[in-house]
This record gives sequence, structure tokens and C-alpha cells, in this order.
Amino acid sequence: MKTITQRELAARSKAVLDDVEAGEIYHITRNGTEIAEVRPISSRRRFVPVEELQRKWQNAPAVDAAQLRAEADAFYGDEDRVGGDDPWEQA
Repeated sequence: MKTITQRELAARSKAVLDDVEAGEIYHITRNGTEIAEVRPISSRRRFVPVEELQRKWQNAPAVDAAQLRAEADAFYGDEDRVGGDDPWEQA
């Protein structure tokens, strides 16, 4: 944890936020009194392992391509459609 003044935060906000993004915690002071804490958001992740995604999607409902196409056509119309009837088909 680092402690900096309100004035330092204003002058070096980019560097401070870069440090916070990297995991550093800052306490901000004004007139010698701590008034705030700046810390990274703990739930934010940049990388999710494939295994975790597979576990989460394991029980996801199957996608019916024909029903998906019919619903899209009903909503958007089919006159401007590009490609075939299967939205999951490889180009």
C-alpha cells in the first residue's frame, strides 16, 4: 500500500491508475488525513481459462440454427441476408 497526497494524485493520475491496475493500493490524503483508498476492482479479469469457459457452458442450452434464423428473419426481414441458412456454417 502506498500513501500519496491529493495533489500528487491529480498530478500523476495516469501513473497511479496504472499502478492500481497492476494491483497496487493507494491511500489518498488531504491535509495529512487519509480520505480515500484507491484499489483495483477484484472481480475484473483479463483472461479466463478455456477450461473454466467449458465448465460454465457445459449446461448451456443447445442452439437451434433453424429457429434462430426464423426468429431473425421475422424480426429483421430476409431481403438483406448475406450467406446461407446456417449462421454457424463456416464461410
